[in-house]
Amino acid sequence: MAKEYTSFEDFGLNRQLLNAVADMGYATPTPIQQKAIPVILAGHDLIGIAQTGTGKTAAYLLPLLYKVKYARGQYPRALILAPGKELAIQISENLRGLAKYTDLRHVCLYGGIGPKTQIEELEQGMDFVISTPGRFLDLYRRGALITKALRYMVLDEADKMMDMGFAPQIREILEKIPRKRQNLLFSATFPPKVQHIADEFLEFPHKIEVTPQSTPAETVEQYFYKTPNLSTKINLLEHLLQDEDFSKVIIFTRTREIANNTFKYLDRKFPGEARVIHANKSQNSRINAINAFRSGDIRLLVTTDVSARGIDVENISHVINFDVPRIHEEYVHRIGRTGRAEKTGVAISFANGAEEIHLNEIEKITGEKIAERPLPPEIVAAGTSKEERIEIEREIDKIKREKDPGFKGAFHEKKKRPVFHRPQQKKIRKKRRRR
Repeated sequence: MAKEYTSFEDFGLNRQLLNAVADMGYATPTPIQQKAIPVILAGHDLIGIAQTGTGKTAAYLLPLLYKVKYARGQYPRALILAPGKELAIQISENLRGLAKYTDLRHVCLYGGIGPKTQIEELEQGMDFVISTPGRFLDLYRRGALITKALRYMVLDEADKMMDMGFAPQIREILEKIPRKRQNLLFSATFPPKVQHIADEFLEFPHKIEVTPQSTPAETVEQYFYKTPNLSTKINLLEHLLQDEDFSKVIIFTRTREIANNTFKYLDRKFPGEARVIHANKSQNSRINAINAFRSGDIRLLVTTDVSARGIDVENISHVINFDVPRIHEEYVHRIGRTGRAEKTGVAISFANGAEEIHLNEIEKITGEKIAERPLPPEIVAAGTSKEERIEIEREIDKIKREKDPGFKGAFHEKKKRPVFHRPQQKKIRKKRRRR
């Protein structure tokens, strides 16, 4: 009979870690922690499928902190790779909290700032390195990162790394670190791209899945509104945010331009209550915005998917998909920002004609029906401009062509008339005259 782990003491962790766990307010292990920690402590490679907000970071940090034990030597022994700066910083903060009663050293490496300070930190000696793939390779090529002591490697949010095109960098990193190591891969979903990279570097891994793949949290209520155009979306957003129940809200947009425009509108309607983050914002700007959101200084955070990973903020009341994600698995990541730690949350999507098709595909992936709600009576659907209507119809054609390459919609490629050079045109005209 499998042993039950009802408390962190059951894992056999040392007192320093247990005291840190208590300080951070962790009462009982989450399902992913119950299943993953014993496997990692036993030295096995692991694939962990778990949604954001399930405690997966502590699920790998606690056993690795126990195994690394104490500061030793000059070179790092554990490497944690994250797809973006925000997630890397979040992991670093969690590690700092859990290692507070130990002498273990760690450094967080990411781009957007000069490498000088990070190199100086590495030179002081490190036990853990948390890094984005690009900055890791940059410092490795400079000779600032020595990998010969690495014994543990974690790939966090592997599905996002594959979506962002990091596969070549991951493979290059795997070639530069010792082969004899324990490998851990964590992901919210497990699409074929993640399966392929897992097959390449994991050895007889244990696979743990605490929820079915691509299944939203049970604590999140989901519904959508039919919004035929951008004007209707904006009007609906303003109307909803007047409700005091929308106390801490993340608003997801498809592009940086839409994020900026949405923020500017909200800043006029709700002065001082909103901030925006995306890839064009400086690192300090993003960190300050997230900290202000976390502390409650602002209640509205507008963001794109690229910047959203690593936003680990408690008590988010609502997630609003201002644009439905085109990468359907991203929907699960988005709504996973609310309904965390067994608390309830609400996920609302705004959908035009093309986005309704995307929602149908998301329902197939998640296995859950997303209910439709009628527009509030105060909201009158605005007319759709010709330009926006054409854009939506193009998107619908694109979706249908992806399903059926032979589909020819209103915007399929038309055959071009042959273009002749002048000598050819003269010959053709002469032939016609002779006839």
